Amino acid sequence: MASIGHVFVGVAGARFARDGRPATRSAVGAAALWSALSLLPDADVVGFRFGVHYADEWGHRGATHSLVFAGLAALAVFALARAARLPARRTALIAFAVVASHPLFDTLTNGGLGCALLWPFSNQRFFAPWTPIPVAPIGRAFLSPRGLRVAAFEALAFLPFLVYAFWPRRSPPA
Repeated sequence: MASIGHVFVGVAGARFARDGRPATRSAVGAAALWSALSLLPDADVVGFRFGVHYADEWGHRGATHSLVFAGLAALAVFALARAARLPARRTALIAFAVVASHPLFDTLTNGGLGCALLWPFSNQRFFAPWTPIPVAPIGRAFLSPRGLRVAAFEALAFLPFLVYAFWPRRSPPA
């Protein structure tokens, strides 16, 4: 994916995490943090600089695109939320959903090698039975007509997440 969809999921996660409670931090800052969390599995692309190959266990869409990785990220968020006196269990569950959504949505793409959803128990890469999302070119190739088409497709496909994030809140009943 081109990351646009992942960012929209992160922004929606920020809204969901805060829903019903007064804002303790900037909404923009929260959206940025939750979006970064939604993009966390793609930190594996740093490995390319160090000779890690795409198909390696720690390559792109490998270990960081697993449900175990999402669980570990949720545990870290749980600890941070407790320290910040936020509802830790709820925040960690939302974090798990946001991080786990990344590889699950990546399995819907029509390219690459699939995602190692079951790592460390299996290094097998998986695709969903239906792959409607065009795979995005990596790196500078994204700044091409094909990359822009993928970005436009993602923006439209994931628009409901963005609408949810910015939809006006209902006033509490009087």
